[in-house]
Amino acid sequence: MADRRPALVTAYRVLAVVLTPLFHFLFWLRSRSGKEVPHRKCERFGTADVVRPEGQLVWIHAASVGETVSVLPLVDALIGNGSKVLLTTVTVTAAELAEKRLPADAIHQFMPFDAPAPIARFLDSWRPDLAMVVESEIWPCLFDELRHRPIPFLLVNGRLSDKSHRNWSILRGVARYLFQCLDFVLAQSEADADRFRHLGCSNVGMPGNLKFDAEEPILDEATFETMKVQLGQRPVWLAALTHPGEDDYALDAFDKLRSVYPDLLLILVPRHPARADQICEVLQSRGLTYSRRSSGGKISPEIQVYLGDTLGEMGLFYRLAPVTFLGGSYTEAGGHNPVEAALCGSALVTGPRVSNARAVYKDFWKHGAALRVSSPENLGASVEDLFKDPEAAEGQAARARELVEAGRGALDKTLEALGPYLKTTDTAGGAA
Repeated sequence: MADRRPALVTAYRVLAVVLTPLFHFLFWLRSRSGKEVPHRKCERFGTADVVRPEGQLVWIHAASVGETVSVLPLVDALIGNGSKVLLTTVTVTAAELAEKRLPADAIHQFMPFDAPAPIARFLDSWRPDLAMVVESEIWPCLFDELRHRPIPFLLVNGRLSDKSHRNWSILRGVARYLFQCLDFVLAQSEADADRFRHLGCSNVGMPGNLKFDAEEPILDEATFETMKVQLGQRPVWLAALTHPGEDDYALDAFDKLRSVYPDLLLILVPRHPARADQICEVLQSRGLTYSRRSSGGKISPEIQVYLGDTLGEMGLFYRLAPVTFLGGSYTEAGGHNPVEAALCGSALVTGPRVSNARAVYKDFWKHGAALRVSSPENLGASVEDLFKDPEAAEGQAARARELVEAGRGALDKTLEALGPYLKTTDTAGGAA
């Protein structure tokens, strides 16, 4: 492993040091828009108000909700094997999910800003025995700091899109320096594994995609039955995990569909519930009647749009709707994991921009387990086709579940690959 730090990495570190005082202002700005939790500011600067637990501590960093969901089974398994787990995230929504879903002996913290001082304080405070980042979380200061500490450092459920691979390839020296900080990369697919090797990772495995091992989303049966009664025989479809701009695409499709299905209900679930007030303004401007899940609103006959502005209830929404448009697929967001929808039996319609889970989507599209709609102008027609042929929609949903079931097993293979790293750690904190 070459030890000489590239000039660009040095420049990044220097800039991060210079900008560190401004992070306080950045935190204040983000707090105003709900993107930070004010009373947990110290965590973003590497200081914890929680004491490190005794024993072997595994640190897992999962940036947002998608990554968090994918590693929750891994967290459970590690705790079941006797480890303590520290899970860090960046987004508030991921933190709220972690609060609901993390088991005992797991701790959540916000990831510190990627600057030398906050990262060093964080590592000094927690002294993890094993450090893992999830999917494509590559931060220069974090990687550089772990390079010089005796802590095994892994990338789990690793993915690297064609675009990211091309961008890193332009900075080949920087890429080799950063990627060689990793002791082991566990890639989602062979294509991802090849890209990591090309960028300098010498130890790469391919246990598969942890997202296939996700459990079925939780469902409150009583709530489900109540809402089914409220729906009656009305047709319903779901626009799930939408981003700005996609709400309008869904509502445009809804307008077209209502000419054929006058009593149609749209369940609209934004990726970030904090956008709910803005969406309500859009609904009002379009003259649509709506109710909000967060306010306990009911689906009465005159309601046209039901706004799912809560967290942790996707299992409910997917099961209520026989057809789902999965958002993030017409924006730079790069799509969202389709596995949960597949496990709940909803027929999927997506846009083409799904780099976050391209391997999964390619299989879905190839086997007719999801419908790829290149243009949002055709979204309404595609949903209508599935409404007109319920048997085709059910068959599509069944094929999606079959693909998910066939793809399971990555969790066991990942745990097996982690075994040597867990066995070579002591119980006092810090790698043996």
